[in-house]
Amino acid sequence: MPALPAIDHLALTVSNAEASVAFYSRLWDARPTGTMNDGPFVRHKFDLGGGMSLGLTEHREAPGDTRFNEQNPGLDHVGFAVASSTELAEWAAHLDGIGVAHSGIVEASYGHALSFKDPDGIALEFFLPK
Repeated sequence: MPALPAIDHLALTVSNAEASVAFYSRLWDARPTGTMNDGPFVRHKFDLGGGMSLGLTEHREAPGDTRFNEQNPGLDHVGFAVASSTELAEWAAHLDGIGVAHSGIVEASYGHALSFKDPDGIALEFFLPK
């Protein structure tokens, strides 16, 4: 059996690529590193740590109701790793500074999470495992 693969990229479907690029650019203080528009979609790519990337994809022929719901089959949420409780607190302060509503830091038996949503309601979190 081959070794378990690492995740190279994650692509999220968004309803408005421009609005999502603006949100994630503010979130990470970074611009996309690439754009693909060679299909019935446009995708903007952000490079993340560890060689992973995140794509924001707007399909040109999307159905009418495109609002994200983590209770439907598919993606539940995306968790971004943080290295310390100090870093998690810095992310909370950053979200406050850019006007993004969030859960505050929530402690659970398995770690600490800071949850928030993007413009399409896609559930995101910064996570520090115990």
